[in-house]
Amino acid sequence: MATQMFGIRGLGSATGAGLAFAAGALALLAAQQRRYAELRIQVDRAERADWRRTMMAEQQELQLYLLRKAIDDPDLAAVFSIAEADSPAQQRQFLFANALYTNALLAYRIGVVNWEELHGHLRVMCANPIFRQYWHATRHQRASLKDSSDEAKVGHMTDVIIHDLDESESDEYWVIGQPPPEDQPPVP
Repeated sequence: MATQMFGIRGLGSATGAGLAFAAGALALLAAQQRRYAELRIQVDRAERADWRRTMMAEQQELQLYLLRKAIDDPDLAAVFSIAEADSPAQQRQFLFANALYTNALLAYRIGVVNWEELHGHLRVMCANPIFRQYWHATRHQRASLKDSSDEAKVGHMTDVIIHDLDESESDEYWVIGQPPPEDQPPVP
């Protein structure tokens, strides 16, 4: 009889251990499934961001194609730009300034340059008097931008750079101003 009780107790211990193992395995499986779901969400976000960057680059390519056509043909330039230029030559210069600016904006948006590097690129562009004329001539086009947009923030930084250059007594444009905080909304 004692032997039979020992066997039953041993069976109970084995069953308990088996159940504990099964519960642990299920808990591990559930944790792995949660982790997989989290990773899938991250991959989906990364794929959407990559797709967005690709679409932005393709749109920029089309924009530059249209700009090239407008620069080459004054009749098309009249349709492309609403900035008032004094001559066809100035209109082509404004179109080229637009191409430089939108290229810098895209480089920032897709992560080719960071905020500080963008500030440096814009500082070089803003040192050019023709670019500054273009910027002034197109100011009304930027007035309706949503303050939280990348374009509004970059436009505001460009405004500040031009202001700092105008106020500076130095010709050393490369040391003028500091970039504003990247997450700071533009001041109207």
